[in-house]
Amino acid sequence: MLLPLLLWLFLRSPSLAAQNRCVDAAEACTADTQCQRLRTDYVAQCLGPAPPGGCRRARCRRALRRFFARGPPALTQALLFCPCGSPTCAERRRQTFVPSCAFSGPGPAPPSCLAALDACEHSRVCRPRLLAFQAFCSPAPGAPDGCPRDQAPNCLRAYAGLVGTHCRDRGAGGVLPVPPPGWTDYSVLWVPAGTAVTPNYLDNTSARVAPWCDCGVIGNRQEECEAFRGLFTRNRCLDGAIQAFDSGWPPVLPDQLDSRQDLEHRLLQVSSADQPLEGCSMLSMLLVLALRPLL
Repeated sequence: MLLPLLLWLFLRSPSLAAQNRCVDAAEACTADTQCQRLRTDYVAQCLGPAPPGGCRRARCRRALRRFFARGPPALTQALLFCPCGSPTCAERRRQTFVPSCAFSGPGPAPPSCLAALDACEHSRVCRPRLLAFQAFCSPAPGAPDGCPRDQAPNCLRAYAGLVGTHCRDRGAGGVLPVPPPGWTDYSVLWVPAGTAVTPNYLDNTSARVAPWCDCGVIGNRQEECEAFRGLFTRNRCLDGAIQAFDSGWPPVLPDQLDSRQDLEHRLLQVSSADQPLEGCSMLSMLLVLALRPLL
């Protein structure tokens, strides 16, 4: 009687029974060889050895771009857009792509969004990705719902394409984009070396996203700055695409996780058999179940 009870407790424990789709997405990626290899690579680049007080941002962001370019879209997007109903799930989602290296920095304070935008427009990596995001995710006033028709999947792909954008360094200090005619406040345009237009979730209580920048002191380009940041923070087309993805949770994930559920079913069948299991077999099964949330 002891073994069936222990197995039942493991399978029904709150940490395993509670629905956390970000955990499901991570497990599905782990079960796919290509997805797991690419994810392991970006984690190693973003969290690997680095100079004191910093990280290898260019390598980290390059590995993230490879993850989204070469990984199975259903699995990479599931990790990026997994729906959450609790702060624990939302925090896992926010931390999935190592924001301490890929999202923020290198300076202690976010740069001007206008400076980041100008730097992106002069970057061969960032510019085409931003143009795709604007084309597929910007509101379309003439459309019935105000958004480009049938473009939600393209909008999500374009958004994912921005993750890991990196403006090439120019010199040791940073990037100074070419200002418009008559511009005098050069300090506002200064961009720290390695600035990116990489969006991420802002907190663990909502699904709000934005790049790491602000529009605090912009001068006569305040409206332009707010319009750029609003593409992420006030974009009903992007919000609608993410919600549509959530409501149509990718069917590939249940398929990827069938093997895990089959294992649980077999373990329960064995535990209810008449013949007792040897101690080592029981411990092995319990160890698998205990470690499952960490995979």
